[in-house]
Amino acid sequence: MSIRKNGCGCGCGCFHGILSLILSLVIIAAVILTVREAFYQYTYPVKYSSYVEDASAELGVPETLIYATIQVESHFDPEARSEVGARGLMQITEETFDWLRTKETFGADLTFEDLDKPDVAINYGTYFLQILLQEFDGDVPTAMAAYHAGRGSVHSWLEQAKYSSNGRTLDEIPKDDTAFYVQKIERAMGVYEKRLKEQAEENENVHRLRVNFAKFVDAYVVPLLDNLFDKIGERFGNKLQALTFLVGAGR
Repeated sequence: MSIRKNGCGCGCGCFHGILSLILSLVIIAAVILTVREAFYQYTYPVKYSSYVEDASAELGVPETLIYATIQVESHFDPEARSEVGARGLMQITEETFDWLRTKETFGADLTFEDLDKPDVAINYGTYFLQILLQEFDGDVPTAMAAYHAGRGSVHSWLEQAKYSSNGRTLDEIPKDDTAFYVQKIERAMGVYEKRLKEQAEENENVHRLRVNFAKFVDAYVVPLLDNLFDKIGERFGNKLQALTFLVGAGR
């Protein structure tokens, strides 16, 4: 006697198994992307973008470098303080602030305490970056070594062949904490380059979606509504005429 098994057999079971696997992978991928975005939002936020964009455009300093400096120096805390008395988003000391004020003023009545204001801190910090990049041939590692250790220290290292082969840029940074600082800046710049690119692409996609939606509305929705309202108006008008006639006849 043969026994017939109920169900759709192995094929259906395999299909459901594959479908479950695909759904599981999609869920895992979504979770990973969500966690990744949350991590970057916290660790490498994009804040004060209007101030950063304006300072970058005016002073010719890459946005990625400005964001990286803020991220490493203060982690976007506008009231951050250092052990040596530096303050603000880009951690400028009073001595450096006074020196920068002799070269450029972003407001006649500004004081050192005003560095707690994001726009002031970003303007002076970016201006300092501009000076250092010009001073060290646009080489970011050398300029940022000077931002951390001081221009005098970097110039003394440049005079030593074991640290600089051309006397203009550093091949090696002899101070460990400064070397680590520059590594953090370069890593943060790489992250912000990707983040800003993704943000630009997302903005472009949103813009394209809005344009296409507007075209769809103009091409299909508006004519459909016009036609619908015309029909409603026509029917309403006919009924109104009939009612008027009946009222008139009743008189």
